[in-house]
Amino acid sequence: MSTTRTGGLFRTKSVEQSIRDTDDPDAKLRKDLTAWDLTVFGVAVVVGAGIFTLTARTAGNVAGPSVSLAFVFAAVACGLTALCYAEFASTVPVAGSAYTYSYATFGELVAWIIGWDLILEFALAAAVVAKGWSQYLGEVFTGVEPVIHLGSVEFDWGAVVLLAVLTVLLVIGTKVSSRVSAIAVAIKLGVIALVVVVGLTYFDKDNLSPYIPPSQPGEGEGGLHQSLFSWVTGAGSSNFGWYGLLAAASLVFFAFIGFDVVATTAEETKDPQRAVPRGILGSLAIVTVLYVAVSLVLTGMVPYTELAGDDSTLATAFALNGADWAQKVISIGALAGLTTVVMVLFLGQTRVLFAMSRDGLMPRGLAKTGRFGTPARLTVLVGVVCMVLAGFVQFGTLEEMVNIGTLFAFVLVAIGVLVLRRTRPELERGFRVPLVPFVPILGVLACLWLMVNLSVETWVRFLLWMVIGLLVYFAYGRRHSLLNRTATSSPASE
Repeated sequence: MSTTRTGGLFRTKSVEQSIRDTDDPDAKLRKDLTAWDLTVFGVAVVVGAGIFTLTARTAGNVAGPSVSLAFVFAAVACGLTALCYAEFASTVPVAGSAYTYSYATFGELVAWIIGWDLILEFALAAAVVAKGWSQYLGEVFTGVEPVIHLGSVEFDWGAVVLLAVLTVLLVIGTKVSSRVSAIAVAIKLGVIALVVVVGLTYFDKDNLSPYIPPSQPGEGEGGLHQSLFSWVTGAGSSNFGWYGLLAAASLVFFAFIGFDVVATTAEETKDPQRAVPRGILGSLAIVTVLYVAVSLVLTGMVPYTELAGDDSTLATAFALNGADWAQKVISIGALAGLTTVVMVLFLGQTRVLFAMSRDGLMPRGLAKTGRFGTPARLTVLVGVVCMVLAGFVQFGTLEEMVNIGTLFAFVLVAIGVLVLRRTRPELERGFRVPLVPFVPILGVLACLWLMVNLSVETWVRFLLWMVIGLLVYFAYGRRHSLLNRTATSSPASE
């Protein structure tokens, strides 16, 4: 039987009520997407930042050739939680992803915390990747300077233009966005195939030895900059070796950010019980193979020591082998790749906020859908915020904030599967996680392990963001919650 606990901070919103809310004519999303569209979105958002901006730097500075194993470690953690996302999305095909699932299992306060966490994840990730896109814009179009220096302030107009265009596309509709993503995905997959094929002609297996280089002390990475694990165990910061490999897995996890966005589109999918699990698991399998292949080829082309530094990219290995032409081709692939990454992260941000607004935890007016069946007002608002962030803010080490926010969401989703299996065993599940409770528990442990390998500084910032979120909840969200209004106007339904 459906139950909705309407009292206190942990009042839950039943699965049935969440599904009924999707029929609200003023806040109804158009169902246009198929399993293919979701797979495209998944590949679109995941393939980009990792291959074009992280692989070379992580190999040269942190892990050496074992960066390919770091991708496998990160993929395993993602795969375990992807199974949990697939079960939830097939059971609760509603916008909001981990936020909506938490509302049905842990209650409103936890749902708010995870929603607040996802706001940080998607907005920050979209702005960070938009700035990366802007850098490649200058490389593709020689003579174009996407950053303007206004005295002591830098304005990244390239990132702002990208976000403005994507705002328009997402207002028009997710189907149009999916078609644009499909074109961009085809371009970047073509470039990646070229990189692998041509890179193999320069491949030297001796460059892969030692696969896990000897550990070296990290320079200037003590105190708050060392990983939480190193700080707790007193091991200090180190690069390469097993510590470096584990730290690299936490860093390249950023490359997988976004596959969970597929779950946020469940409400806009024609057959979510089948399509969403296929989209999530299919896209994750494809990108894992691509990441491992590219990282192996990259570290086989040149000694990993030649990739050290903050400016190393995928094109660096080709330039060191005299293939300067590859710089332009790879930059074009990166431009296409990062375009879709920003688009789908942007989409995820709007859908989480849409779900929170429909529940009254954010202003209800933001949940209104327009003539295109999309939350146009909310999309424009998110677009403007991301433009300001990408245009004026220098992020530095804030990329790790995206990782810890995502991992935290993954932990709650994995635990949520166990909770909902126990509290609502009768619910129809289009997809079921195998080997419960072992798979969800392994997912939790894998994500927690990656979290403790992030820096102490990142943990401090994350906890500060959570404190701010709690203040906003008690100042606004709790009083305006629709479930709270129901509780104060009528007895709790049983």
